[in-house]
Amino acid sequence: MSLCPRRLAARQRCPHMKIAQVSPLFESVPPVTYGGTERVVSYLTEELVRQGHEVSLFATADSVTSAHLVPALGTSLRKGTAVPSASSWLSCHVIELGMVADLADTFDVIHFHTDYLHFCMARQLPTPHLTTLHGRLDLPELQPLYRYFNDLPLVSISNSQRAPLSWANWRATVHHGLPIDLYGFEPEADDYFLFVGRISPEKRADRAIEIAIRIGLPLYIAAKVDPADQVYFTSYIEPLLDHPLVHFIGEIREGEKHSLLSRAKALLFPIDWPEPFGLVMIEALACGTPVIAYPHGSVPEVLEHGVTGYIVSNQEDAVAAARQVERLDRRDCRAAFEQRFTAAHMTQAYLKLYERMRDEPRINGHAARHPEARLTAGQPQAPSPR
Repeated sequence: MSLCPRRLAARQRCPHMKIAQVSPLFESVPPVTYGGTERVVSYLTEELVRQGHEVSLFATADSVTSAHLVPALGTSLRKGTAVPSASSWLSCHVIELGMVADLADTFDVIHFHTDYLHFCMARQLPTPHLTTLHGRLDLPELQPLYRYFNDLPLVSISNSQRAPLSWANWRATVHHGLPIDLYGFEPEADDYFLFVGRISPEKRADRAIEIAIRIGLPLYIAAKVDPADQVYFTSYIEPLLDHPLVHFIGEIREGEKHSLLSRAKALLFPIDWPEPFGLVMIEALACGTPVIAYPHGSVPEVLEHGVTGYIVSNQEDAVAAARQVERLDRRDCRAAFEQRFTAAHMTQAYLKLYERMRDEPRINGHAARHPEARLTAGQPQAPSPR
């Protein structure tokens, strides 16, 4: 086993790397409104370019980037008025992955953000690659899939995210990061709470509404409603919007989000699911805004209880936390963001991974795979130790 001669020569010539970022096509990069994965891809791509690396971004043609854009689709799938069918979004991504395969040997590293869509072709790539998983992994149907592809290198966005697949080929946990100047610090807050994100059963906007009403302060809800959640919204959330303290804004753009976040007394994040990361939490911290959240998923990794927010286990605790949130120093929230959650921090962590992947021994240009990978697919036992 040895380094590919071309990559060994490139490594000796120049410390900079040729990197491919492969984004999903549901939103542009960055998205105009909601879209966490594509937003993170944008932050990472731009910081890599800023640091002098040669980056190719596989994304939609309406994306805006300083990298070399390789358009796989004219406009983002969510831009159309109709909900894209399964065959439509799948065919677009197959084309995109075919384009990646065609250009694979021109890169030092390929970084996938496309869930598991590329797994079949990834094993055949001549180029080192890794996959950041951005979604939840606790669904039972995912177990046989990840056991079958247990040789592919993965990155989690929180330690809690990887728990259901603790035996997978995890290479690192890399927390998300934002450009340090994206959100300005606001030392003073107005008397309102904020809920940002998506209206769905697991996000629990109803809890946020209850907290604000019991405190007697306005709540602004800046959230999108996906077609899949329309019935839930109509049945459970819409009737709660009649209260005079509750203001439903809908989906907002980046500038509007900054204005709302920076002046909020607190961001309410009363989730009821294993949130893989929760980008809005660090957006709030960047503004100096504390977060009141339930302790699911990544929340205990992101927040420091009593410093950058309060982690609560029930509505009584949440209301009590909301009453005393002014005791928290907003400067501590901004400091935590600058120390842990900037795009520079995130990018540096990924660069270490890229270099490690590039320099790993390969057999005939391909990464070694586990001989038991196919045999263990779908079976309950853990893969053999690496």
